[in-house]
Amino acid sequence: MTTSAARDSMRRTEVDNQANSGTVSRRRGRALALVAALGCGLILGMVMFFGVGRWLVVEDPLGKARAIAVLSGRMPLRAMEAAKLYREGYAPEIWLTRSAEPAATLGEMGISFAGEDSYNARVLIHEGVPAGAIRVLEPPIVNTADELNAIAAALAKEKDRTAIIVTTKAHTRRVRLLWRRLGSGRGTAIVRAAAEDSFDPRHWWRTTSDALDVVREVLGLMNAWAGLPLHPAK
Repeated sequence: MTTSAARDSMRRTEVDNQANSGTVSRRRGRALALVAALGCGLILGMVMFFGVGRWLVVEDPLGKARAIAVLSGRMPLRAMEAAKLYREGYAPEIWLTRSAEPAATLGEMGISFAGEDSYNARVLIHEGVPAGAIRVLEPPIVNTADELNAIAAALAKEKDRTAIIVTTKAHTRRVRLLWRRLGSGRGTAIVRAAAEDSFDPRHWWRTTSDALDVVREVLGLMNAWAGLPLHPAK
């Protein structure tokens, strides 16, 4: 009986040891899998972080168009690029958009305000564009989506429904996406970036202006992908 009990005890010990060994192996396997997942996530995060600046910048091949449309912001870079394209003969007109603010608020205070379109027009004339080739689109705009709707509406009335849309580098991907959602049925957009824009897509994290551009554009793209649920504050 003593010998039998000893054998049973040894068997139980072996079974317990095997069970413990299996538990340790499973824990070790889960730990290794977790480390591998974290490592892959870190690598993917670094690739996305360092590559997002280049990903934001997209341009379409240049071609003849009905007009060159200058998006608001970043004076005088966008207007200067539009003037260069005009001088190179890509389109017979340059279209400007007119921002609703701060003119509306200042107007309520009895303060006159020469909007950005006025200064862009002066830049264009300075760069050799005749005043008769400059057109300011209606209605007043608040954001990029409004601008593209205004451009698409103007194109829909033209025989040649192609426009070169000039913006800055980091803004190009969002402009292309918004055009596909808002304006593609009314015309064709050739998205171009101002050549003199200082945005550095390979090292965007080195300056506050470039970093803010990236954050703004990523958030704007997320809003566009979601169907534009966020609207400008009133």
